Amino acid sequence: MKKIASFQIDHLRLKPGLYVSRKDTFGETIFTTFDLRLKMPNKEPVIDMPALHTIEHLGATFLRSHTGWADRVVYFGPMGCRTGCYLILEGDLSSEDALPLVREMLDWIAAFEGPIPGAAPAECGNWQEQNLDMAQWEAIRYAAVLKNPAWENLNYPA
Repeated sequence: MKKIASFQIDHLRLKPGLYVSRKDTFGETIFTTFDLRLKMPNKEPVIDMPALHTIEHLGATFLRSHTGWADRVVYFGPMGCRTGCYLILEGDLSSEDALPLVREMLDWIAAFEGPIPGAAPAECGNWQEQNLDMAQWEAIRYAAVLKNPAWENLNYPA
């Protein structure tokens, strides 16, 4: 079998950042998948599952409600390795194109107060596994990486 694109990235050299993971074309439409890498793979502890679940709920809520981007959001969710999330947007986009949206999402998560959207038995299959404090800590930490990102935080290592 062919090795998928995400397994061809050298995870030993990958730093936290915002990367274009792949671009897919369906008919005339291009979809860009972004790798929101919060943790350095294989070197840092992974994101706590309740925190990652909360980031998923808050991030998806923010993105799918965003005035300028909601109609172009296809998917937002965690990576199985728990070192980050994937964001799929409609369009032929770069990391620089998505950077303001991701920064805005992180600021929103960091400032969020109140009940976590979708954290109710009728809305989520594991609704109790949430940790807002840790989700906010992770969002603040990742926002610092994206504040003034270097080339290596926006482009996969060669």
